[in-house]
Amino acid sequence: MDTQFWLERWETSQTGFHQHEVNSYLLRYWPKLGLEPGSRILVPLCGKSIDMLWLEAQGYSVIGVELSRIAAESFFTENGQTPEIHKEKHCTRYVHENTELVCGDFFNLTPEDIGQVDAFYDRAALIALTPAQRSGYADHLAQLLDRDTQGLLITLDYNQLEMSGPPFAVSHEEVSRLFEPGCAVKHLFHFDALEDNVRFKERGVTELAEHAYHLKRI
Repeated sequence: MDTQFWLERWETSQTGFHQHEVNSYLLRYWPKLGLEPGSRILVPLCGKSIDMLWLEAQGYSVIGVELSRIAAESFFTENGQTPEIHKEKHCTRYVHENTELVCGDFFNLTPEDIGQVDAFYDRAALIALTPAQRSGYADHLAQLLDRDTQGLLITLDYNQLEMSGPPFAVSHEEVSRLFEPGCAVKHLFHFDALEDNVRFKERGVTELAEHAYHLKRI
């Protein structure tokens, strides 16, 4: 993972990837996972996503992982929260009620750092990584998950020759290659999203699809 690139994006406020509304696919598909209230949800490379607020409001315990201290602290500041802060071996942990943000390099974190989780939510982690980095991400994520852990994965797909990324294009075939056979992968939905994404059109993208997947560790 190019840690300096992402740190500089936060330092210079180049955060166009941050969404100001709860993700519509999260709203639509998360209830289908059938998780019990109190389930613990891992959100890799979470930024300051307000999706975590929504998950907590549904009665879940949330643990986000974020590289940038600026992003982690902004999440709490912008939502009027004052977290407890704990310095640990691989990270700094911010805790407020049922939400934790672990500030550190995702690839350096161990199962002991994360603890047991019941599900994960990935809207912006996989698509933030280059093709060379994605296998390492999928493998490391699997190491943090127990058998039967579920997940909701959201991706983008477009002609990578038309735009350099990030966010990067991830095809349906690549999702299968990365996560099977360790996970059962179910394709939930795809949406032709170019008309709703002006900045992609401005960068020369001619086709853009959003995909949602349900994953289950086996």
